[in-house]
Amino acid sequence: HLVESGGALVQAGDSLTLSCAASGRTFSDFAMGWVRQAPGKEREFVAAISWSGGNTYYTDSVKGRFTISRDNAKNTVYLEMNSLKPEDTAVYFCAAEESQVYPFSGEFWGKGALVIVSS
Repeated sequence: HLVESGGALVQAGDSLTLSCAASGRTFSDFAMGWVRQAPGKEREFVAAISWSGGNTYYTDSVKGRFTISRDNAKNTVYLEMNSLKPEDTAVYFCAAEESQVYPFSGEFWGKGALVIVSS
């Protein structure tokens, strides 16, 4: 069970951190990722983090602006987003993947958190 939080309406250039709380299974058994879906577009991989947090992966458009992290003691994964742009507007989904971290596909999904970036 994955529950995202932290979605908001922000202005371009602002920062925002999304959280995803996991329950039901051993959190450290899963690689975690964030995937987003902008209005009228397909889902897009954003970032992924390995089981222990030692490896991270990002799509090119967010490299240097977004940071994925996890706290296995709190069963939570985070997505810190800086220098937000209007094109970052999307529903952000948290997902868990047991077998591989990258390419990340996601076996279990949250319901999403809406991020709107105004210009």
